Amino acid sequence: MTGTTGTTGSTDTDTAGSGSGTAGTAGTAGAEALRARALDALVAARDRTLRLTSCVADDDLTAQHSPLMSPLVWDLAHIGNQEEQWLWRAVAGRDALRPEIDSLYDAFEHPRAERPSLPLLPPGEARAYAADVRLRILDVLERAPLEGRPLLDAGFVFGMVAQHEQQHDETMLITHQLRKGPPVLSAPPPPVHRSGPLPAEVLVPGGPFTMGTSDEPWALDNERPAHRRDVPAFHIDTVPVTNGAYRAFVADGGYTDRRWWHPEGWAQIREHGIGAPLFWRRDGGQWLRRRFGVTEPVPEEEPVLHVSWYEADAYARWAGRRLPTEAEWEKAARYDPATGRSRRHPWGDADPGPEHANLGQRHLGPAAAGSYPEGASPLGVRQLIGDVWEWTASDFLPYPGFTAFPYKEYSEVFFGPEHKVLRGGSFAVDAVACRGTFRNWDLPVRRQIFAGFRTARSAELD
Repeated sequence: MTGTTGTTGSTDTDTAGSGSGTAGTAGTAGAEALRARALDALVAARDRTLRLTSCVADDDLTAQHSPLMSPLVWDLAHIGNQEEQWLWRAVAGRDALRPEIDSLYDAFEHPRAERPSLPLLPPGEARAYAADVRLRILDVLERAPLEGRPLLDAGFVFGMVAQHEQQHDETMLITHQLRKGPPVLSAPPPPVHRSGPLPAEVLVPGGPFTMGTSDEPWALDNERPAHRRDVPAFHIDTVPVTNGAYRAFVADGGYTDRRWWHPEGWAQIREHGIGAPLFWRRDGGQWLRRRFGVTEPVPEEEPVLHVSWYEADAYARWAGRRLPTEAEWEKAARYDPATGRSRRHPWGDADPGPEHANLGQRHLGPAAAGSYPEGASPLGVRQLIGDVWEWTASDFLPYPGFTAFPYKEYSEVFFGPEHKVLRGGSFAVDAVACRGTFRNWDLPVRRQIFAGFRTARSAELD
């Protein structure tokens, strides 16, 4: 995506797909249902964008709060520019509205650290530009056929644009977390779910399962095609690793013991003096964290957040375990042993609801470990969707039969050992950009993203 990414690989790219359970247009009624779904997705994304950019003054919008992130005003105009390029130009076939700004908002042409020095549109002009494009696009959506071209089939391009905006909303939320100053965002805490004691881990049976998808209408190219993958039996944590569990690693000298660390990770923590998750600090006898401008005690029951792949890997080694592979994670999330099929989501094929997962910035942090029992997988694994992105052991690589779409810069240029795969989404991810097959990726050093992890072990070690 995240680039996410934005926050991660998937959210820093300039196009993306999105999830939908609707298959095909199925005549006029189906086409109208797709239009309604696309409209809802576009409106929800824009509402969130406006919330994230209207809560601060213009000088905050133009400031770069971290060299890892763009100024918020860049994201705002970039969202409008991508919408113009894909929907106004590519779909409607109309002339460019602002061709002179295309290069300014090309994420591949200008690294984030350089973007504040560009002649960006000022906040008022960026807002007006994005609003003007959106008004034109609503007419395009009403008139465009939703079949006959790969970009239009099942409304893919509209879902792609909505997901792109939501991914940049997650990116902007990360910028808000990095921003200094008093809090400007608020949300209720996640609901408390009590369902009794849970087992520490779940056994996932060995054997083949279907990984990826070939029939999810708004899925990204890197999620395709569906293919059979044989996975030996393994155990996986029932819930993500918590702050309390991670604190034990810190207290045991985990950051000072070279045995647990990948060599590159050890070099990172030594060079930068890292001794705890990002935003944690020690105050006397307790750990505190900063969260969207608020300093508070680290809650032991929440999944740990803001750790790099290297930190997750070191913890797993310290605990005598390992990170799950991407295939293991997806099998734990989707495989139904009663039917042998792979579900869209852990709970089934229905779109995510508030009872299933912590998504969409409804809350400004993860829920306590063990929450959302209605979102559990058939095997009983909790919180696989939402709350925190989960690092896996796997490099970001194409599936067998991969075909780049709509262009190779979305996924193909990121394939390789440099990027690690994250799965599951976080509290900052919208449901339109999250499903059981969704793949995110980022550099293993990244800590500002809303990432945690869970651990696994091979069943053959029993």
